[in-house]
Amino acid sequence: MFDPRAFAGYQGRQRVETGMIYETAKEWLEAPEKRVALFGMSGLGKTHVSNILRAGGGWFHYSVDYRIGSRYLIEEINDNLKREAMKNPFLADLLRSDSIDITARLRFENLAPLSAWLGKPGDPARGGLPIGEYRHRQALHREAEIAAMRDSPRFIARARALYGYPHFVCDTSGSFCEVVDPADPADPVLEAMTRHMLLVWIEGGEEHAEKLIERFRAAPKPMYYPPALLDRLWQGYTNENNVEEGEVDPDDFAVFAFSRAIREQIYRANLLEDQDVRTIGVDGGNRVSPGHLPNIKSRSAWLEDPQRFPVIITFSDTTALRLCRAGGQADVVVFTGKHPFLNAIARFRIWLNTWVSYVR
Repeated sequence: MFDPRAFAGYQGRQRVETGMIYETAKEWLEAPEKRVALFGMSGLGKTHVSNILRAGGGWFHYSVDYRIGSRYLIEEINDNLKREAMKNPFLADLLRSDSIDITARLRFENLAPLSAWLGKPGDPARGGLPIGEYRHRQALHREAEIAAMRDSPRFIARARALYGYPHFVCDTSGSFCEVVDPADPADPVLEAMTRHMLLVWIEGGEEHAEKLIERFRAAPKPMYYPPALLDRLWQGYTNENNVEEGEVDPDDFAVFAFSRAIREQIYRANLLEDQDVRTIGVDGGNRVSPGHLPNIKSRSAWLEDPQRFPVIITFSDTTALRLCRAGGQADVVVFTGKHPFLNAIARFRIWLNTWVSYVR
């Protein structure tokens, strides 16, 4: 996952190289045609805001999720429904004789057929998919999402020509941040979108994450994860629960993966990349305002007293990096100066921990 704040840098480059469509707030307010793309974590209100704009009149609401399901994955979705229906002998005979038709009914407010097709990995007896099939469907979803976003400029012209709508809002998918690369000035999706729309990030903090996780826990739904992140989550879950692929509880894995993925997105979204020491401004789990560090209660423990100085750690040894897993912990020693005796003790402590600890 990456830092959505990098979009600020990306749009800054676009302003210099190609010119943003709205240079100032005044230009936006006075523009006869307003075009905007909303992006952010799932559940923060992108669709809600888009619906409000559409209801107010003059706005065309382009839903990327709806486009994904209705245009690019509709055959896979319908085939999935028919595959399940074929397990019923009564329905199977009617399908073979072409007596009935089973077709998904996708709507902006109901994308359940798309979610059902994407599925969750785990035990087939509990509705899970083999991890290989799940990865395949995730890859198809990624391709469809990229195609749907690249369609958005065409729909700006279509909305104006067919319906006479002067304004356009692109309601992106919650995984928008996972399928584009703001560090790449030639990213085809961002290049197409920033030429035609103003990208607006709906920021979420730790307090939002808690609510979203609780909502997800009550009703787990399928999600899209980048391949590298999915591999880490899958390995982390199976190792921590000591289960094989066919023993994984699909709903439990879904909650496990969602809670870690959403926190990683918040974590990375608050990196201050323009500093030599990149500090983090996120909460550690207690209910305080987003962007603040937690107030940790002190406890008596030499060398292990909690400190409010989270930092980014860069690995010089790629072997160590490959041993990391989602949800893992690490012991860190910071050398603050030339103190040979104390530094030697700290080095010995870390060395000793590597022998008495284990990596699963």
